[in-house]
Amino acid sequence: MIQVPTIPIDEPPDGGLLAWSQVVPAHIANMLSWGYGTGFSVFQLYYKQTMNLPAAQVAWVGSIQIFLCFVIGMVSGRLSDAGYPRVLYAVGAVISLFGMFMTSLATTYWQILLAQGFCSGIGGGLMFMPATANVATYFKKKRSLAMALNGCGSGTGAILFPATVQFLIPRLGFGWAVRMCGFIGIFLAVIGFSLFRPRKLLRIPAPIVDWTAFRNGPYVMFTAGSFLIYFSLFTMLLYINSFARESIGLSDIESINFVLITNAVTIPARPIFGVIADRYVGPVNTFGLNCIASGVMAFGWMGVHKRADMYAFSVVMGFVNGAAQGIFSSAASSFVKDVRKMGTWIGMVYALCGFATLAGPPTMGAIIDASGGKYVWGQLWLGLTIVIGGILILTSSMLVGFRRG
Repeated sequence: MIQVPTIPIDEPPDGGLLAWSQVVPAHIANMLSWGYGTGFSVFQLYYKQTMNLPAAQVAWVGSIQIFLCFVIGMVSGRLSDAGYPRVLYAVGAVISLFGMFMTSLATTYWQILLAQGFCSGIGGGLMFMPATANVATYFKKKRSLAMALNGCGSGTGAILFPATVQFLIPRLGFGWAVRMCGFIGIFLAVIGFSLFRPRKLLRIPAPIVDWTAFRNGPYVMFTAGSFLIYFSLFTMLLYINSFARESIGLSDIESINFVLITNAVTIPARPIFGVIADRYVGPVNTFGLNCIASGVMAFGWMGVHKRADMYAFSVVMGFVNGAAQGIFSSAASSFVKDVRKMGTWIGMVYALCGFATLAGPPTMGAIIDASGGKYVWGQLWLGLTIVIGGILILTSSMLVGFRRG
């Protein structure tokens, strides 16, 4: 149990310069954690080509990185609720950046796994959850929009870091390309830490895991649906460029364009659906509907055979996928009645989803390898898991409605 001083609690300001300024450090934390992680497809293609490794083995690096962001988020969420968000933000940034610089020096698979998989994943998990939960404590009516804007950081980072690496590798080599990402990260982290101002709320002693959350039926249903969704959602992003290269026959450079396009369209999608969630549909319904749309896009991926198809698919898939991911934190926060437990409850959902992201990409790689390089069975698996997960999310919203009714 963590004992901390008690400070009077008040209602979220739901606006104002200080409240909106907290979106910036959260946006930066998402860039350095999820943005860098979801941009792994560029690294995956490079490692596969230069080290002649099977797709499933290379995918473990990216999946471990994302897995640790999720799972460490449960611990950092609780510690953030206990009053240590700025310490976590700083330590997470240092570890994450250390992982980038160590990746630039790595020459073997195990060095890459430790630096980019474990180090960057742990740092990202420590950094992003306190910043994300902090934004949620500043807003109530505008929470979905605010959290969607901070979630845009994953799209910004997934454009910035892959583009930097892809552009600089032919000019400076892999090592210096990744080091430049590290220098950019230092600049961003200093800005984020300078602006980060957590709210002073009443602190309560509590364990890392709040088991009372699992007595909440809608929360359990939401968590189960999220688990299935995240088994496949990140997997689509990680494999889109390798599909373009291996199945469509495009060049390495052009295949990276689809990663950049997919992540670029997530940026406008997130605030748009944040407004829709706040004003009309609600964050849980918005998340569920967009997840079902993402599952439909996974089925549609089986019909992509030409270059033009690939560009159209990347735009639409990126839009619905980005909308789903951007509203996820806000949807999870909808089940938290006590704002003092915001980081803990959101963190628990993230932790369970982390196990799904750990298994998803390697499973996709194994399906592709077992199918002789064909993606169709993997695409079918992606669509089924995401659609079923989306249905469970909508069911959790209906359960909340029944309880209120």
